[in-house]
Amino acid sequence: MINYSPLLTALIALLIGLMVGKAWERYKLKGGKWIDRRRARQSPHYILGLNFLVSNQIDLAIEELAKAASLDADALEVHMILGNLYREKGQVGKAITVHQGLLQRPNLNKLEHAYVLLCIGLDYKRGGFVDRALEAFNEVLRLDPNNSYALVNLQKLHEEQHQWTDAYDTRQRLSKLTDGESKNESILAFLENEIGLEAMRRKDYPEAIRRFEAAIDLDARAVPAYLNLGDVRVAQGKDQEAVTTWERLISVAPDRAYLAFDRLEEVAVRTGSPDRFTKLCRRLIDDNPQDWRARLALSRHLAAGGHAQDALELLFAALVQNPHALGIHQAIWRAMGQLRYPASLVDHYSDLTQHAVFYLDPHICVRCRYRSTELLWQCPHCHEWNSFVEERIAPAKDAEEVLDEQR
Repeated sequence: MINYSPLLTALIALLIGLMVGKAWERYKLKGGKWIDRRRARQSPHYILGLNFLVSNQIDLAIEELAKAASLDADALEVHMILGNLYREKGQVGKAITVHQGLLQRPNLNKLEHAYVLLCIGLDYKRGGFVDRALEAFNEVLRLDPNNSYALVNLQKLHEEQHQWTDAYDTRQRLSKLTDGESKNESILAFLENEIGLEAMRRKDYPEAIRRFEAAIDLDARAVPAYLNLGDVRVAQGKDQEAVTTWERLISVAPDRAYLAFDRLEEVAVRTGSPDRFTKLCRRLIDDNPQDWRARLALSRHLAAGGHAQDALELLFAALVQNPHALGIHQAIWRAMGQLRYPASLVDHYSDLTQHAVFYLDPHICVRCRYRSTELLWQCPHCHEWNSFVEERIAPAKDAEEVLDEQR
């Protein structure tokens, strides 16, 4: 007969070990008494605090989490969250006090120490204590070299201080941890562009060219790098190379072609080849009939050359595509002024704009909703790169409907 006693003994020992481990995880001896480690997290105040936090009721979340924290002064995560909420409310001094108190605990493990330091670094950053924030984030990385949150915030601090080379080096470290994220190359390209701009301001054109070309190699749609590279070529007296660079931008990112229009027009006029700019604009209009910016640029070029009637035809067509762009309306009135405001054209303009709404800040950050009158490469509010899109209001009438009425 098989003897199962050793097997049963082993199973019982295993169960007892699991029970002791769970008890040790949950309870600890303090002052001669066993304390429940989960007491704060299982309290109704903790649950309510998280619910208020999710619903963005920060004041109520702070109130409930403070009550939960009072149940167990050693509940590290509750106190960390509470300090972070103080920071979000702008009570930076209170947040620093809470987090520094956690840092004084003798039994923090290495990872806990790193995350408390990260919180303190964020507190210092919010309070404007840049040197202390840099020191805190670097200490986090000493304890935990793969802490991506510390690297991201360190990069942003360097960017805010315009320390572009340090920001670039930090982003490179981060890209090794997050290999495969497409935005890494895009952000590195923007940082290369900023380093190139610094070299350009020093008139170190070879270094500027190297940086701008490196940015384009990292991200073929690094629009500002093309613009700045062309500017360097113009500064060197190489107009043809500048034009080639800007035309390359247009082929790679036709939706950003308008950013090069003024540059291309200036070079075309200066070199005695204005038809080249005219042909470029007409090609863009043929390729994309909804390209109102190409029509606007060409109309300004024609109006400057004394062809106000041709300019107005282009502007009225642009108006059908985007009746809300103030620049189109201003150009129309300038062109009509050249023609001494003929009544038929004024009436035609009134028909097209009967339901138009003008606005000056059509660019909006998709991350934080910051608005700008111009396209920005980095949001000044949340510091995200390449986050602006153009917000368009739907036309009051469909373009085909307006054209049918004109017929």
